[in-house]
Amino acid sequence: MTTLRELNGTYTIDPSHSRLGFSTRHAMVTRVRGSFNEVEGTATTGPDLEGTSIELVIQAASVDTRSEDRDGHLRSADFFDVETYPTLTFRSTEVTAVDEETLRVTGDLTIKDVTRPVTVDFEYAGGATDPFGNQRIGFEGSVVVNRKDFGLVWNAALETGGVLVSEKVTLEFEVSAIKNA
Repeated sequence: MTTLRELNGTYTIDPSHSRLGFSTRHAMVTRVRGSFNEVEGTATTGPDLEGTSIELVIQAASVDTRSEDRDGHLRSADFFDVETYPTLTFRSTEVTAVDEETLRVTGDLTIKDVTRPVTVDFEYAGGATDPFGNQRIGFEGSVVVNRKDFGLVWNAALETGGVLVSEKVTLEFEVSAIKNA
């Protein structure tokens, strides 16, 4: 198996085998999960992770929570405002190996033209050659952000106290990427 420090080259995210999702509390009692179904991205690595860069572009309108009404609300100006801000982006600013199985990625996350730094620790799931001859690698990670920091401020007060949508959102990454030829 290829180690983290041996990942030299450019890799492209395989969207059909990756999930960029999120979860947050709804009505203070349950968790709602969703994902973005249209994601593109690349990672370019050098020897011993020198000069590694990662870029993601997520189509905001591809948000999917398994509820068309909720998805429509998330696409509206109350949340992502996909007509004005069609994409969410991430560009790494620093990538380091914490240990042999963990990659720490710091970068700029932009949602609705608000850019904030985030740091995500990714567990390296390993690398393999798939049945089609592609060199494939996998990573999983998550980070908690405050949605209000990115201009996602809509909410509704509950009669029992609290709010309809939590400010804290967990961003979840399950990524499979294929090495470019």
